[in-house]
Amino acid sequence: MTDEALHSAAKAQDGAQDRAPAPEANPEAAGASALPPEELARLTDDIIAALKTVYDPEIPADIYELGLIYRVDIADDRTTTVDMTLTTPSCPSAQELPMLVENAVGSVPGVKEVKVNVVWDPPWDPSRMSDEARAVLNMW
Repeated sequence: MTDEALHSAAKAQDGAQDRAPAPEANPEAAGASALPPEELARLTDDIIAALKTVYDPEIPADIYELGLIYRVDIADDRTTTVDMTLTTPSCPSAQELPMLVENAVGSVPGVKEVKVNVVWDPPWDPSRMSDEARAVLNMW
């Protein structure tokens, strides 16, 4: 998935001014996709919407707005890889959140298979949160 596809899908999903930084696209995927652009955009929008249904049980904001999603890569065969992080390595939800992400993304029509990687570099910090998450958490 190209960086442009992620950014345009994120803006189309809900105004760019209150968006968390869009997850980075896989640099190896910078070439043209075999998927038609409109299908790639639909999948991207639907995956973002699915990610926004996943909440850390201890935080009243979804993981996408919290900035926990670092990369979403949709391969030509519709296999989807998500790189995500947690707010802290000792997060009590460390076991269940990746499974919730896998189930949410896997429920998107057209997604073939989902792989979720928990990564720690770069470490998460509150600057990754969208304005929406900051408002919910009263972190201005």
